[in-house]
Amino acid sequence: MTARIDSLRQRADEAAAAMGGASAQPQHQDGVVLIRGSDIAPEPIAWLWQNWLAQGKLHLLAGAPGQGKTTIALAAAATVTTGGRWPDGSRCEVGNVLIWSGEDDPADTLLPRLIAMGADRARVFFISAARIGGELVPFDPARDMVQLTEAAHRIGDVRLLIVDPVVSAVAGDSHKNTEVRRAMQPLVDLASHLRAAALGITHLSKGTAGRDPTERVTGSIAFTAVVRVVLLAAKVKDDDGKDKRILVRSKSNIGPDDGGFEYYIEQTEALPGIPASMVTWGAAIQGTARELLADAEADAGEDQPAKGSAEDFLRELLTAPTPAKTVQAEAKDAGHAWATVRRAADALGVARRKGGMGDGWYWSLPEGAQRTAKVLNLGSEHLREEMSTFDGQDCPDPPTECANADDEVL
Repeated sequence: MTARIDSLRQRADEAAAAMGGASAQPQHQDGVVLIRGSDIAPEPIAWLWQNWLAQGKLHLLAGAPGQGKTTIALAAAATVTTGGRWPDGSRCEVGNVLIWSGEDDPADTLLPRLIAMGADRARVFFISAARIGGELVPFDPARDMVQLTEAAHRIGDVRLLIVDPVVSAVAGDSHKNTEVRRAMQPLVDLASHLRAAALGITHLSKGTAGRDPTERVTGSIAFTAVVRVVLLAAKVKDDDGKDKRILVRSKSNIGPDDGGFEYYIEQTEALPGIPASMVTWGAAIQGTARELLADAEADAGEDQPAKGSAEDFLRELLTAPTPAKTVQAEAKDAGHAWATVRRAADALGVARRKGGMGDGWYWSLPEGAQRTAKVLNLGSEHLREEMSTFDGQDCPDPPTECANADDEVL
């Protein structure tokens, strides 16, 4: 906060001098500080990683447990310390990194991962404690931010600050908007003062599948309101039902807010006898966070009416093997969430088979489970008649002729 106030005062003094007459007033006079728009020089956003990590701004990386969020952040640190390449192939300018971790030990967890990903250890600095009156005490951002700023200046060229978890910066209730904003402001000011990208790590709330991804971040909405960019890491399903991991942008006030990259968590040896996890990057992906994360943390027991409706949709559509892309397009047009459709497909035992000669994947219902539907236009009303199978015998048309005439007529 001190850095921001000093910057405002400097601008206000310059503005007062330019306005004429006001320069005779004592500097730092109590009162409201005003800056005329014409006295501010417009500046472009300075990016550490174009459209993903901005210098002088606070970012959030969120995801469910086990998605490798810390390893992703350390991969960014390795890129910065070596001047390596980002997932999109662009080159990063070399710089130093500050890491404040309240969960993982630097010696047996963080440093091995950095080594495994090729980081320059001489450019990585871990915030371990503060010294007050000669005594070592735990680092407290509310108390020690000025000293941290001074230490960062002594290091010089700090480009990235990692805070894991970001809730460590909140001394009060992390679900109260006012307390979170007050606690996060020193991080915002530190990032701005150092011109470094600050990256806080947090979790997603359980049982929130289907909601706007940014709203799923644990704690107060202030966490996502204060930061400029929100990144989400998640595990989803590809077309053949296998797991894959993706990193996507969920929110950005300063650039694009969609798209992402596939990534993989691999196990290796950082040094002989010292195992470590590392990130390798895959292909770029397109789409909004809501679309790309539709499968993430899908709760099989969640939203049963929607799941039942999706089952009916699949029974009507899959009267013959159908391309997966067609199923997805039809589901979107019908208003079904893709995650719900996948759960419905699993419940029905839908078979997924690869077509020949690059035809892609096809979906089909198993034998004996198909139900067809017809839509009849009767004046202003549409009547859907569903034909079911009973004891392995096809139900004749109309349904009332069935021996078991419990057919559902809507």
